[in-house]
Amino acid sequence: MGRRRAQRAENPQLKVWKQQTSRGAEGDLALALDLLAGTRTGHTPPMLRIYRPQPTVAFGQRDTKLPGFNQAAGACRRLGFTPVVRRAGGRAAAYHPGSLVIDHIEPDTDPIRESLARFSAFGELYTEALRHAGIDAELGPVPYEYCYGEHSVHGVAPGEPDVRIKLVGTAQRQIATGWLFSTSIVVTDGAPIRRVLTEAYSAMGLEWDPLSAGAADDLIPGVSVDDVEHAILQTYSRYWELATYDVGS
Repeated sequence: MGRRRAQRAENPQLKVWKQQTSRGAEGDLALALDLLAGTRTGHTPPMLRIYRPQPTVAFGQRDTKLPGFNQAAGACRRLGFTPVVRRAGGRAAAYHPGSLVIDHIEPDTDPIRESLARFSAFGELYTEALRHAGIDAELGPVPYEYCYGEHSVHGVAPGEPDVRIKLVGTAQRQIATGWLFSTSIVVTDGAPIRRVLTEAYSAMGLEWDPLSAGAADDLIPGVSVDDVEHAILQTYSRYWELATYDVGS
């Protein structure tokens, strides 16, 4: 099974940290890199960090080279989203407190070897998790979606197969001693996501389809962040032994 390629067979236990309070857009990204760096010293075990982020637009490195980047960042701030530049991933993606961010971090002496397989494995895992939450989820991109990725996950509206919304975006980073696989899922309140991405992509001159952006509750009214978090942990528990962990608020 493809999902198992993301799992270290010699240590199937994962420590789960539900971060109760966001440290802000920049602080949350910095903490992920600090935890990854902890694989150098043994301070970071195989772990899953889950949190609800502050309104953030995470730009890719390529975005910063576009003439309209500063205008795009200004539009984000005007709409209440903090612009940040991530070290991994592609184009701009947006998330907010109606979203979940899941950072999976593993010590690994050869983190590059499975890097491509990891995208497929986690794409399958999150597709499975969203289906457990009652969402008709499919692995693969929506044409002209924001932050296009072959292994993004989208949801399909019940009875309307042409209505497809990107729900899950993923990115990863490796260092010599481990890897970080980060996933964002937009669960509720899709309108601000569409608006801020429309402004940002327009400023940067990037072509995309605003109808590709939204939230899971655009497709399944009433689905909550708690519902999706529960489904994710239930799905993870099929492949890993989960244990509670706390590295601070």
